[in-house]
Amino acid sequence: MTQAPERHRAKRRFGQNFLVDESVIANIVGCVAPLPTQQLLEIGPGLGALTQPLLASGAHLTALEIDRDLIGKLAERFAAYPRLRLLQADALEFDFTTAGDGLEKLRIIGNLPYNISTPLLIRLLAACHKLQDLHVMVQKEVALRLAGEPGTADFGRLTVAAQSVCDVELLFDIEPESFRPAPSIVSSIVRLTPRQSLPSNETLLALERVTRIAFAHRRKMIRHTLGQVFTAEELNVLGIEMTMRPENLSVENYVALATLEMTRDH
Repeated sequence: MTQAPERHRAKRRFGQNFLVDESVIANIVGCVAPLPTQQLLEIGPGLGALTQPLLASGAHLTALEIDRDLIGKLAERFAAYPRLRLLQADALEFDFTTAGDGLEKLRIIGNLPYNISTPLLIRLLAACHKLQDLHVMVQKEVALRLAGEPGTADFGRLTVAAQSVCDVELLFDIEPESFRPAPSIVSSIVRLTPRQSLPSNETLLALERVTRIAFAHRRKMIRHTLGQVFTAEELNVLGIEMTMRPENLSVENYVALATLEMTRDH
């Protein structure tokens, strides 16, 4: 394990936990396997632990950092890399569809702050049509929800949102001692690869509405939630029984319901 290159007091408001374990860093970069022709975007470069090997690949890299103090340190450390573009910006407000040169699909790499990981993931998923893949570090609990299977407690709205547009792979866990300061939770690296055929924006909006209704009371049977929107006959055609609970449906069931819901007047 190595020290971060410069002393920097981690700021709690930005959810800063700096990755310092070189073996973990190498493992992440090995999973990403960047190529010189590719466009990368790193969310939250921090002190540059991942930035260094990503730049060494020869790829074009945009690094998105909210902390002005860190922007200065990164600019100084990587001044010799013309393929690096540093942006001081809030990832929750950044338009990921505009990054890159528009010729190559963007590859996202990021240590997502635990306090904003879910809304940031939703924002990234909305840009999937512009992305080649995403390698993100999140709280293990969030990783399990991303990869959740029907019939389990992990299966929920985030599962449906992610798996309706991406294939989800859990790669490996990272223990707290790999960070400075050490967080109180285990982290996981997840790879999300957008599907070749993606639902329309209208379908995704309908999917958000349907899952909000379904999971508002996840312990209630479907008859008490979706049963207020769809008839028993409509649900039966899709293989959905009124006695099911929200986690018993499949992602495909929810996409089909969203498609049906779009035919309704709002």
